[in-house]
Amino acid sequence: MTRIASALRARLEDVKKNEQGFTLIELLVVVIIIGILAAIAIPVFIGVQNNAKDASVKSDLGNAKTAVVAYFTANPTGTVAADGTTKTGTSALSDYGFTATSGNQFNFGSSVTSTSFCITGKGETGNYFNVTANGAVGDGACTGVTIP
Repeated sequence: MTRIASALRARLEDVKKNEQGFTLIELLVVVIIIGILAAIAIPVFIGVQNNAKDASVKSDLGNAKTAVVAYFTANPTGTVAADGTTKTGTSALSDYGFTATSGNQFNFGSSVTSTSFCITGKGETGNYFNVTANGAVGDGACTGVTIP
């Protein structure tokens, strides 16, 4: 019997030496490191999302400008109201292939002619941008234009 007992003891010691796994402290350290990385990465990710949303508004403004120029090219004597509609009540923008990205809103300044207009855009971030007849997309709203 002593022979069996010593064999069992030897086997038990062998198992203890070869135990593999992580201690509770090692697991806690890993969880803390993951938490720190998440705390750094999440705000950066949100900032990148907001930049993309603003870029969408800017891109839409460039496309809206193209649509208005196309409207006045096809209708040199046409008129566009401050709300962006033509004499027939349709939108000068949608009539010429412009559709806003979901969540983006647009409005014209009060004076809309073939050589002078200002379009204001507002996206999901709440930032305002504008484009004029002879300018590039810029920051801020057109004078006197608000978007609710």
